[in-house]
Amino acid sequence: MTTRREWMGMTLGAGAALALNSRLLEALTRQGASSIITRAIPSTGERIPAIGLGSSATFSQVARSEDVTALKGVLSKMVELGGKVFDTAPSYGASEEVAGGIVQELKLTEKVFWATKVNVARGGAADPAAARAQVETSFKRVGKPVIDLIQVHNMGDPPTQLGILREYKQAKKIRYLGITTTSEREYPNLLSVMNSEQLDFIGVDYAVDNREVEQTILPAARDRGIAVLVYAPFGRTRLWRRVADRPVPDYAKEFGAATWAQFFLKFVVSHPVVTAATPATSRPENMADNIGGMMGALPDEAMRKRMVATVDALPQA
Repeated sequence: MTTRREWMGMTLGAGAALALNSRLLEALTRQGASSIITRAIPSTGERIPAIGLGSSATFSQVARSEDVTALKGVLSKMVELGGKVFDTAPSYGASEEVAGGIVQELKLTEKVFWATKVNVARGGAADPAAARAQVETSFKRVGKPVIDLIQVHNMGDPPTQLGILREYKQAKKIRYLGITTTSEREYPNLLSVMNSEQLDFIGVDYAVDNREVEQTILPAARDRGIAVLVYAPFGRTRLWRRVADRPVPDYAKEFGAATWAQFFLKFVVSHPVVTAATPATSRPENMADNIGGMMGALPDEAMRKRMVATVDALPQA
């Protein structure tokens, strides 16, 4: 199984390229935030940066360790380079608690768009008291009186848990609410909730080689005015295994992608319905690389088709 770290080790000059890319990003950021791609949240018009940070996968693994120095570096780098959206969940091990402590320690609390989740459903049903207790724990962990976004995780008992989130929103304790799934078999249920509930956000999986949401979910989000957070834009580690040690195509320079990470992320955020993507990482240099996915140009529809053809021609992971 090839991970991003292993891919960097296999690729000649990858470390030097990322160092150069990081310096370029920092120079661009010093020039001002105008170079950063932002997207509007349909329900309010508020604009947020198109690339953020997720806290599953390697972030979660490091959060369980005694040394979280790297995670401090990742969160600092995201904010330094213009990122803002941080996605977490109580079910991501120690991620929510550790990240909450970091943002308070580094005084980043008001600089981060904090997106967490709730799900206590068991056997399809959620205990309201347990759901409220989980939400209250999230408030304690982040140290914010108002959380930006809480979503029902993995389609857990939407009537009960969305109802509870709506209470928090009406009380002005959360700014936005939504629901998530990364399971294709749940897409019909997600569509039903999107059509019957007033949602600010949904969270779904989407990548250049995982495009099922383009058929129904993204059009429904456009029609209903729902923001879209994208998870697993690298197919977790699948896309890294597929590219192996291949170089980034020369044509990627036309839309400013210097690395495969930027290639993959620019594909995702170039979809007009996508609000932000939140790839997970535990390395500051990867965070800087990811930020490159929301700087400069984005591929147009013809280029997106070319990108799809390139990846579809690769061996299956």
